[in-house]
Amino acid sequence: MVKRFLLLAAAVSAPLAAQTHPADSVSADRLEKDVEKLVSFGTRHTLSSQTDPRRGIGAAVDWGLAEFKRIGAKCGGCLEVLPVGETVTGPRVPTPTLVRNAVAIQRGTQRPNEVVIVQGHIDSRVSDVMDATSDAPGANDDGSGTALVIEAARMLSGQKYPTTIIYALLSGEEQGLHGGQILANWAERQGFTVKAVLNNDIVGNSCGSDGYCEPKVVRVFSEGPRADFTEKLRASATRFGGENDTPSRNLSRWVAALSAKHPDGLQVRQIWRTDRMGRGGDQVPFLQKGYPAIRFSVGVEDYDHQHQDLRTENGIKFGDTIEEMDFGYLAGVTKLNVRALDALARAPMPPKVSVDAAVRTDTELAWQAVPGAQVYAVATRATDAPAWGEDVALVYVDGPMSEMTTERKFTHIRKLRGDDWMFGVAACADTYCSPVSSAVPGGAFEPVAKE
Repeated sequence: MVKRFLLLAAAVSAPLAAQTHPADSVSADRLEKDVEKLVSFGTRHTLSSQTDPRRGIGAAVDWGLAEFKRIGAKCGGCLEVLPVGETVTGPRVPTPTLVRNAVAIQRGTQRPNEVVIVQGHIDSRVSDVMDATSDAPGANDDGSGTALVIEAARMLSGQKYPTTIIYALLSGEEQGLHGGQILANWAERQGFTVKAVLNNDIVGNSCGSDGYCEPKVVRVFSEGPRADFTEKLRASATRFGGENDTPSRNLSRWVAALSAKHPDGLQVRQIWRTDRMGRGGDQVPFLQKGYPAIRFSVGVEDYDHQHQDLRTENGIKFGDTIEEMDFGYLAGVTKLNVRALDALARAPMPPKVSVDAAVRTDTELAWQAVPGAQVYAVATRATDAPAWGEDVALVYVDGPMSEMTTERKFTHIRKLRGDDWMFGVAACADTYCSPVSSAVPGGAFEPVAKE
């Protein structure tokens, strides 16, 4: 038993690699066929036809729902498939328009209210964001993320997990992140505890328009200061620190460590920004509600082949076409997502941690019990260190997990001065540990309570 839990110390940043894994069966050929199908709808602009059976956003969303149903049928109905939508208006939606997301729910067997979401947006656009009629293939933006989500459902739907996985194809991203907002609102209404949101947007090319290539790197974007901070909590963070310790930042660290345990796959370059310069994605509505959310995107973007009319100028071809994609690269990003989903759905929630370190030579941490946790891993890092260190202390659950309640309190003292170190705790079950929850204001994986 001691040897088994010593393995957890090495797994605090990410689970150990298994000999076989659903990610190993990810198919570049299937991904390519799915993108080809998406391109065949001509345009998937949010304002395009809702009723044409072959062209437009309506046909594309219907196809996504049908694909989820086919996948669910192969596992005995393990996926609950439904459209999640609302009628919206906005600066880029001048008339009331139905925005539908295609959603598939794989219910957890032990903690079904605890969810991990993987998503990509199914809508597309050309140069003019209001042009709903021109061909907009949207192969990479975001046919790549849509195909990734569908392939993840194929790989994981036959598995049983303690917690729930939600697969989502979002509409309305290009018109103002409407699909992401709709899904975030829906998750809140369901009363879900959102453990993590993995947003995949532009994940299918490995070279930029300038010829520079990044075939072995995927970028993961994560927010710094929390988008949902209240003034009271912001003031508390100023006193106690944690500018680099939001739940999303720790989720990004966790995914980066997971990729490092599979050196033959794509490696994560963490980008410590909410999104790219001056731009945004469907992770943002979740961040605004306090849910941990990160964005996967290619190592280098090809601006000639996204948000462009199909045309040739001065011998240069423009447009988001399938010919510009690298499906081996997309398969690599998909494998990383599948590994992350599998591990997150097996791990407990990170605990909410408090710290007492002011005017003392050591640091005392305290946290409540987390359902499903067998052991807790206490992590440390220097305040200027980018990643959690390998010096992990383990705190054991003494008693059957079935008897654990969230009223049970754990404490641990580290002989380190709190001024010079950051502290956090991960919750572990078997060889799967959650991302670290930092012992700072706003460091917990839960929405901030509004005054």
